[in-house]
Amino acid sequence: MNPHEQAFVEAFVQKARRERALLCLGDPKKRLKFTERFAHHGRDILILEHLRSIAPSQQHPKDLYSLLRNLDAPETCHVISEGKDLDGKEMGLLDALKSVVGYGMGTVISCIPGRLGYFEGEFRERYILQK
Repeated sequence: MNPHEQAFVEAFVQKARRERALLCLGDPKKRLKFTERFAHHGRDILILEHLRSIAPSQQHPKDLYSLLRNLDAPETCHVISEGKDLDGKEMGLLDALKSVVGYGMGTVISCIPGRLGYFEGEFRERYILQK
């Protein structure tokens, strides 16, 4: 399993759901089922104390990029997504945000493993993940 994914689960997923999340993310047959469920119920899986609201005026790729970079995000990130063409990829942060924001796909962009990321759910849920 990718170190970003392991750290994401350990830092941001509720303790009672961690084992299942790790199992699903590590199994290609179960991975899509997990990412699809996560897209619909992300807030039920994540630790709410680590979700940081984003002002509506800042919920655009370039603004999010600046916000994350100001929080020390590197230029590259790891993507966990129900979008098959994005899932499991290492990408440039701005490219990842442009591919995700506003498209209604459940996605986590991991910037700093276990410390900083971005979550977008299917229902216009957009949060900075920060620990």
